[in-house]
Amino acid sequence: MLRPETRRALAACLLGVSLLAGCSLFESEPEGPALPPDMARRADGKTATAWPNSLPRDEALKRIQRLIPAYAKDRSGWAGDLYTAYASMGVPHATQTYCATIAIIEQESSFQADPSVPGLPAIVRRELDTRAERYKVPGLLIDVALKKTSPDGKTYEQRIAALKTETQLNDLFDDMIGELPFGRQLFADFNPVRTGGPMQVSVAFAEQHVRERDYPYPIAKKLRNEVFTRRGGVYFGSAILLDYPVPYDQIVYRFADFNAGRYSSRNAAFQLALGKVSGKALAPDGDLLRYDDGKPAAVPSSVEEAAIAIAEQLYMSRPQIRRDLLLEKSPAFDRSPLFERVFALADGSGRKLSRQAMPQIDLKSPKITRKLTTEWFAKRVEGRYRNCLKRSAG
Repeated sequence: MLRPETRRALAACLLGVSLLAGCSLFESEPEGPALPPDMARRADGKTATAWPNSLPRDEALKRIQRLIPAYAKDRSGWAGDLYTAYASMGVPHATQTYCATIAIIEQESSFQADPSVPGLPAIVRRELDTRAERYKVPGLLIDVALKKTSPDGKTYEQRIAALKTETQLNDLFDDMIGELPFGRQLFADFNPVRTGGPMQVSVAFAEQHVRERDYPYPIAKKLRNEVFTRRGGVYFGSAILLDYPVPYDQIVYRFADFNAGRYSSRNAAFQLALGKVSGKALAPDGDLLRYDDGKPAAVPSSVEEAAIAIAEQLYMSRPQIRRDLLLEKSPAFDRSPLFERVFALADGSGRKLSRQAMPQIDLKSPKITRKLTTEWFAKRVEGRYRNCLKRSAG
């Protein structure tokens, strides 16, 4: 049965009013952009698209809020931060994209803007001892320094003993750097917990990202502090997860990249292909080069050595192999001669190999107290993602 407004539109068209008013028999909203392949498959087999371009902000916020778990406090606040992050980066507003970020938040912090870290005082003391040993600072001097009164009226020793959250830890180290003897030598650019906020974002990534895009919020103190806020954590976490193109057709590999580093799943597939062609056992961990202080090392990695060993088959020189491996953290690597030729050789010997593979990495961090892997993380988040999609359907 036609709705009243549709019947009126039909009558208007039949009377010729359409020539003047430009009517349409059926209401339609312009669809949003197509989603990445790993998010575009729906349960009914159709291709999913972003929410309509004409969708008002208030309606979008309502949709986002419905996707957030019921236990989360201030769901409207979370929804607003998510919307701002997506709008700032141009990420498509869609159930799939929002559910991807929501699944990470749920996994990393259970929607706590400033999550607690169990055993944080012991973590800090252990790291302080390690740092003091590295710089040859006597332990007795460290103990004396920690008894000094800090700017908030408590001793540093008392503040360490009371630590519960990463924000408290960040504030503590800011004071220690400026106030304690040897503070800058021992603690500058040092934090035993190097990720923070509701999505466990790396401060280094945030600093890199603001060099490429404008941050949508005013920075009160310094960028590092923004990572530990809800708005900053959601913004930078969404950027790590979604603000780059991936060749995957399953979202679980995007979640693996969030944990192991961008393009790790693609690189792990390359390692498996290269291992097959070269006959060398290569760990599919997603790292193709060695790095020293964040820069490619001169010493060849096992991946580079394996590629050099079959350089004649690849019709490539050592400098050319190195040139292409330097693209490992960019989308350009899967269009490089090295990538294409390795897979051509691997595919030529039988079944076509997948261009995506789960990185095999054991997770290590001062905050991790049991054996976990990247695969465990990715599949755990994927389960939360599916539950989020069900909330949308409900």
